[in-house]
Formats: sequence, C-alpha cells, structure tokens
Amino acid sequence: MPTILVTGAAGFIGSQFVELLLASRDVRVVVLDKLTYAGNLATLNHAVTAAAKAAPNRFGPDRFEFVEGDICDRALLSSLFKKHSFSHVVNFAAESHVDRSIESADEFIQTNIMGVFSLLDSATRFFETLEPEEKSRFRFVQVSTDEVFGQLGETGAFTEDTPYAPSSPYSASKAAGDHLARAWFHTYKLPVIVTNCSNNYGPRQFPEKLIPHMISCALSGRPLPVYGNGRNVRDWIHVVDHARGVLLALEKGRIGESYCFGGRSERRNISVVEAICDELSKIRPRAGGASYRDLITFVEDRKGHDWRYAIDDKKSETELGFRREYPSFEEGLRATIHWYLENQEWVNAVTKSEAKL
Repeated sequence: MPTILVTGAAGFIGSQFVELLLASRDVRVVVLDKLTYAGNLATLNHAVTAAAKAAPNRFGPDRFEFVEGDICDRALLSSLFKKHSFSHVVNFAAESHVDRSIESADEFIQTNIMGVFSLLDSATRFFETLEPEEKSRFRFVQVSTDEVFGQLGETGAFTEDTPYAPSSPYSASKAAGDHLARAWFHTYKLPVIVTNCSNNYGPRQFPEKLIPHMISCALSGRPLPVYGNGRNVRDWIHVVDHARGVLLALEKGRIGESYCFGGRSERRNISVVEAICDELSKIRPRAGGASYRDLITFVEDRKGHDWRYAIDDKKSETELGFRREYPSFEEGLRATIHWYLENQEWVNAVTKSEAKL
C-alpha cells in the first residue's frame, strides 16, 4: 500500500485532500503539520471522521498517522522518509494570508521558501536511494496559488504559461517556493509537479478569509469590512473541486509540468459579501428585520491590492480530465454558509485563541 506524506493537512485545503484520499484510495496517509493558528486538530479530525463515515470498509486506524512538526525541521523530515518510504509527497504547508504577510513577512519567508527547500532537499536525498521502478512512481506535488501570477486587467486569464509577477510578500514567497520546486526537477530530476489554483471556498476554512470572516462578523452583528470600493474580482473554486484537481495532478500529471485549477466563477468582492448577507437574511434573519447589508463597511484598501484574478484551466481539463462538481458558485456558497451555521462548535474551537477575530 503506497504511503503519502501530506504536509499542512490540518488546514483548510490540505484536510479536504486527506479526506478525499482516505475515502477514495487504498493508501496510507502521514500528515505533517506545525499546528499554527490556521492548522488545527479539530479541522483534521473533522476530515478523518468524514472519510471514515464515507468509506467505512476502506478506512482503518493503520491508514492514517499524524505528526506534529515543521517542514523546516530537516532531522524530522529525514526520519519520516526513512521510516515510511513515501511514494508521494504533497505539500500544502504554507503561510497563506496576504494581510498577515504585509504586517510581517518573516514566517512567510521561513515556511514558504525555507520550508519548501527543506522538503525538496529531504525528498531528493530519499529519492536518490530508490530503485529505478520506485523512482518511476515517486511524485512531489507543490501546491501553489494564482497570486504568483500578479494581477489581470479587465480581460484575460492566467494559464500555466503566464509569467510569474507576484505583488505581495505572500505571493512572492509562494513564487519562490515554486521556482525552487522546478529547479529541483531540472537539476536533480526530482519528479515535481506544480499546481496553481484560484480562491478556494467551502467548509473548514479558517475564519480570516473573506467568506467565513463575513459570516462570522454578520452572525455577531459586527461590521463587514470590505476593502476599497469592493470591486476587485476573484475567481472562486470550491475546495472539493480543488482537492480533486490536486489528486488528478498527482496521479495523471506529467512530471515537470504545472496545472491550473479554477472555478470559472469570477465575482466582485462586494457581490460575494452581498450574496452572503442575502442568504443569511433568509435563513437567520436579524432582529427587527434589519438587513445584514447594513453592516457592510468600506475600509482603506489593502496595500498593493491586486485588481483581478482569473484562471483558464483547459490544460487540466484536457490532460487530466478535470471537471468541477460545483459548477455554480451560488449553490456552493449557500452550502458553505449552511455548513458554518451548523458547525459553530468547530468555528469556536479553531478561533478561541485567535485574538484578531
């Protein structure tokens, strides 16, 4: 049975990927996570429980192991590769919030650059000990973002051939990690695949990102802060679709290539916030019949705020057979809002020590 190392899987996207693996593939999964503020055992436990419920005949306690640790810890990585002889590595571990990177970039440089280097170096040292047949099966997937491409004007879309032009400390650190991954493929022949995705949404996203943050603020009657005039555009992909895309890249992708995954659901930020307000008004009306839209407050724009992102993922559709389960953003958004309302215990568990929320 293959053993896959998934880093950063106590977070939003990584936990969804682990749930998908455990529910649909006969593999062992070892999760390595530092458990920073956005990585939480409550999130990982939720994913493992969901996988066990979805595939009780496939799931077993020997199929999953959690290790608390940092991808920068070379000694730990070496011991894990030696112990488990991983067949694949999928790296979700990252500091990922643009606002935090603007306030202080230190952790972003450490995790998103030095951590990727440590992981690549450890994987390469292990890879070089494998027999030819084992080498042919090994894969290293570096999971990245569309923000590395910079920003778009009113038209056009990012593709795998778009030059990198990051605008924030966060996106610059992710771009550096991607460049390292590609360099390790060309120099050391490590079988690397890079993926880039648009904005994710769905269950278990830490409530600092736009959609869950607005839900949390609205439910507590706090202002809904919208940057600038709210007209910046993002493309939204449901986290389930993204996880399936990464799995396709792992299983079918060509080494040395990159694959983009988008939602084809471009929306202005203000439109997303208004849609959240309108749905909440239907299912949990405010006292006195007031509109949640009344809580919308425009605030000073983010420094270096990119205007628009969009992804053209025809390559993934053609080469990997990628398809979206959530073709309608509105449908996915409604389901996401309902999930947060029904899982306030999870929200409280992951945010209880977070002073910024």
